Amino acid sequence: MKSNKDYWKTQDYTLHANFVSALAQEVMQDLVPQRGEKILDIGCGDGELGAFIMEQGVSVLGIDSSANFVEAARRRGVNARIEDAQNIQFENEFDAVFSNAALHWMLRQEELITRVFHALRSGGRFVVEMGGDGNISLICRTLTEILAEYGIDFAARNPWVFPTPDEQRKRLEKAGFKVIKCSLRKRPTPLPTNVRGWFDTFCNEILFDLSDSDRDAILGSMVERLRPLICGSDGTWTVDYVRLNFVAIKP
Repeated sequence: MKSNKDYWKTQDYTLHANFVSALAQEVMQDLVPQRGEKILDIGCGDGELGAFIMEQGVSVLGIDSSANFVEAARRRGVNARIEDAQNIQFENEFDAVFSNAALHWMLRQEELITRVFHALRSGGRFVVEMGGDGNISLICRTLTEILAEYGIDFAARNPWVFPTPDEQRKRLEKAGFKVIKCSLRKRPTPLPTNVRGWFDTFCNEILFDLSDSDRDAILGSMVERLRPLICGSDGTWTVDYVRLNFVAIKP
């Protein structure tokens, strides 16, 4: 079961998840945008990274399934449109396709990768940072336990896919890419506010069909069960992020 409602709120994202763009150094170093290139930004969000790339003399097209994010990206001057990256129909159009912290929301990974392959010109690069195997494992485990108490199977509504390097490498090679890099790294991430703000930003889709009272009860339980696991003595909440970074070239 899934809702088509746009649950992304740009103000919540800016407040509770500003680390997403701030910690994008590796994917940006891998991308190395060159003046005059045409680059597709998958899951462009509020357009912060797209706007930065444009400053390098690059033409950027940003796509995102959230109308709220697309509107925010356009306010930054990014050419952005509402589109599900799993359905793109480009052919030999881009010098690079990049994505930061978005691909793990796209469950049809093989289809997506094949469509990106078609979108790239020969020699084009696919540069990504996404959640990898083990990402937010404490949150997922706790959410699984609490939802089970309400008779809800988290696996059936899990919106994320966190692949291993081997799994993603095989997908990329199957599509025709030459994989230059595909590796995991742990990146424990202090939250700018607290874990309830993180839930309000990232978990609305999971709980969309619950009553307000059940939703509040579940999130309250999440906070209390996670407190001894990821909240430090100074009150800082640190989430167990694991990032998968890859670079692949279309021959």
